[in-house]
Amino acid sequence: MKKAVIIILLVLLLDQALKFFVKTTMYLGESHRILGNWFYIYFTENEGMAFGMKLGGNFGKLFLSLFRIAAVIIIGWWLHKIVKRNGSTGLIVCISLIMAGAMGNIIDSMFYGLIFNDPVAGCVPQVATLFPKEGGYAGFLHGKVVDMLYFPIIDTTFPTWFPFWSGEKFVFFRPIFNIADSSITIGVFLLILFQRKFFPNPEKPSSEISDQSGSQTL
Repeated sequence: MKKAVIIILLVLLLDQALKFFVKTTMYLGESHRILGNWFYIYFTENEGMAFGMKLGGNFGKLFLSLFRIAAVIIIGWWLHKIVKRNGSTGLIVCISLIMAGAMGNIIDSMFYGLIFNDPVAGCVPQVATLFPKEGGYAGFLHGKVVDMLYFPIIDTTFPTWFPFWSGEKFVFFRPIFNIADSSITIGVFLLILFQRKFFPNPEKPSSEISDQSGSQTL
């Protein structure tokens, strides 16, 4: 269980530290080039879905937050069960990464609306303030998730001969995400990649084995 706790705490610490730094030092929409034209820190916010996707309206936001909380509870129960059964280290790492990522974005949804002011309030853009005197910009479970990792590895324009999107701008990879999203993605990817190792097929029943051996003898 120690491994799972360490992974979850480490991901949460990195995720929240970067979000707090971006939130309290950058304007919404501000960006900084980190690695050529391939990697930017680009401050944006979304309603809570991974990679900047949205589920509109207050009801959608509330539903998504409650769904995430329920998912974390289920994942936590599953992780506890795996640890008690002495499951493989790889499986524990994967589930811990997924749980940490979900928890990271839940923290934004639950508390950021309460502890930060609105960076776009009024006519002049402003850097968000932690614990503002006037109160936060939203209620409990209605905070926005902070995203900042942007990798426009390919930024070009479709040639004129290209069908459907002729002359239109093309960017790969367009979504802006955060460490929590990355943690979930890595955990799911590793689960899929090593699913046969993590979830081996049960051994054949002894009766089936004896039938097969008998048929081979005949």
